[in-house]
Amino acid sequence: MKFQTGDKVLILLSNEEGEVVEIINNKMVMVEVRGVKFPAYIDQLDFPYFKRFTEKKLFPAKKEKKYIDQLPAEKKERVAKTADGTWLTFLPVFESDEFGDDVVENLKVHLVNNSHSGFNFTYHLNYFGKENFELQNQIHNFQDFYLHDIAFENLNDSPTFEFDFTLITPDKTKADHFESSLKLKPKQVFAKIEEIKKKGEATFSYKLFDEYPNKAAEEKIEISNLSSAGYKVYEASKSRQNLPQAKYEVDLHAEKLTDNWNKMSNFEILTLQLQTLEKYIDINTAHRLPSMIALHGVGTGKLRDEIHELLRLRREVKFFVNQYDARYGYGATEIFFQYK
Repeated sequence: MKFQTGDKVLILLSNEEGEVVEIINNKMVMVEVRGVKFPAYIDQLDFPYFKRFTEKKLFPAKKEKKYIDQLPAEKKERVAKTADGTWLTFLPVFESDEFGDDVVENLKVHLVNNSHSGFNFTYHLNYFGKENFELQNQIHNFQDFYLHDIAFENLNDSPTFEFDFTLITPDKTKADHFESSLKLKPKQVFAKIEEIKKKGEATFSYKLFDEYPNKAAEEKIEISNLSSAGYKVYEASKSRQNLPQAKYEVDLHAEKLTDNWNKMSNFEILTLQLQTLEKYIDINTAHRLPSMIALHGVGTGKLRDEIHELLRLRREVKFFVNQYDARYGYGATEIFFQYK
């Protein structure tokens, strides 16, 4: 390794001096320049000593005496910061395999806040809908925050990155909190990595949001006008009494959902089945049921797999189980809900 942590280095592209603060791998290091940290390839760096030597003159010029009223006013350089939103940034860490090829072992995950506001945030990483990692912290304006590393092979486990943001400095005109999420697919990541390798860049990013949103305006509805127009008006305290009836066991077989199932395409039937399931998830969670059962049968397993994929994306679902039951065999999935 040419450099070590703490070495002073020269960035060849910008002719600036910085310091190595972390060794990423045998080809990359993390460099800090005037308080800003960023990854850089080793071949883009050099030691600054030759530059310093060539800048020094063998015999320094004699300094001309100047008086205080001859000194120019001090000028301070201003660095413009562009507010372009809040991002999730990934730094691939490459290692050489036994054939000498560069392969990605890990991804370093950073939250980057290029905005004028600072945020409190709660972060969750989920695999297949199950929580794997949680973190609560703060990120100030125009700063980045290292979250953690993830193994590259875990991209096949449907990783979902979820954030819940609030403002560090409260603002009555802004939303109380703001949720944002990102679901990565392996093909997208492979394409991004190939793209940054061609461009000679170190990271790729996905934008979470542009600006922290304003508080939604409360729409006031005149109840008396609705009543006089013939609408039924209910008290909020009795809202559950007026919901559709909850259903613990939902049979999703096509013949149980419609009489015209034999005239429908497979895609139309599957769409109806999934829409019915989502409908009863909404109804049952509104009634605060602890769990429910979806009957899907065995068959080819297509409906079961689609149901499980849908359940992984529903935040109300704590977990689900498809195991042998004396009543249904393997043709049912039991769904358990969670409430805050």
